[in-house]
Amino acid sequence: MSTGDCCCEANNSCCSNKAVKTVSTTLTFEDICGAWKARWGIGRMDYIVNPGLYAVGSPNSDSPVLVSANYKLTFDTLRKNLSGLDCWLLILNTKGVNVWCAAGKGTFGTDELIYQIKAVGLSETVTHRKLILPQLGAPGVRAHEVRKSTGFSVMYGPVRASDIKTFISSGYKATKEMRTVKFTLWDRLVLTPMELVESAKVSLMVFGVLFLLNLVAVRPFGLEDFLAYAASVFIGAVVTPALLPVIPGKAFAFKGWLLGAIGTACIAWSYGWFSSPFLLLGVGYMLVLPAHSAFLAMNFTGASTYTSPSGVLKEMKIAIPLIVFSFVVGMLLILMKTFMG
Repeated sequence: MSTGDCCCEANNSCCSNKAVKTVSTTLTFEDICGAWKARWGIGRMDYIVNPGLYAVGSPNSDSPVLVSANYKLTFDTLRKNLSGLDCWLLILNTKGVNVWCAAGKGTFGTDELIYQIKAVGLSETVTHRKLILPQLGAPGVRAHEVRKSTGFSVMYGPVRASDIKTFISSGYKATKEMRTVKFTLWDRLVLTPMELVESAKVSLMVFGVLFLLNLVAVRPFGLEDFLAYAASVFIGAVVTPALLPVIPGKAFAFKGWLLGAIGTACIAWSYGWFSSPFLLLGVGYMLVLPAHSAFLAMNFTGASTYTSPSGVLKEMKIAIPLIVFSFVVGMLLILMKTFMG
């Protein structure tokens, strides 16, 4: 990201007494690598930009002001879609969280917006009193309070950053398409690397416990057990999100459990775990692995357009006790087979 002090045209604008950085609309190789690492959870919580005012192109006192979050992935997605546009970016301190999630948490909110408007001296930088906020940030902002405290009115731009320039050039009018929130296959799959990384961290502890158990087990855990466990991770973190719209039911936990149960049943049948010598093991895995897939699938409720905060809380209240019960009972059966043979 290239930066520099903005230069104001003497007859057009004044940048106030604060230095304003100019940002490029072209992403560098470093930006692309940083985004990749953030997707995989590497340095995710530190992938931020400083809050404040930024310039894109050569904005003046009449140029539009776009408001966004200080999660760098969000920041970069916005600026790369602003080529050829002269505007200001007012970046809020959302603690490195994207606009949608930050609006729900309250960090992309009324108080922070009012604070940044005053902190950067925005009223001295622009002569108009209009702010363009992302539509997904609407739940966190009380527009009437912003206007009362700062004099700036709030309007909501399109859902996607790729529509910003069209929205502005059309006189700040959004089409129905621009207002429609989508959750495409790519939108869902792009979230899976983070879940796989988190699952891998937990898996290291699981494998450590299994290694110790194998030292005294009558029936040691082997490759078949590992593959069954890996399948439950893949089903919960990848397959369920990918097939989300076509899986029966509304609850994410149920969707993950359903696919997990089908996958586990196929694996158990292929390994002969439903035959009498291994029935205890087969039943145990039928309780444990679908519950594991259900838990992983439920993690996507916070990133999906298919849910609401109240719906998520309701689902968790019902699903988590069932998942825990199923997991505990299943593990007891598996351990019985492990030590009894």
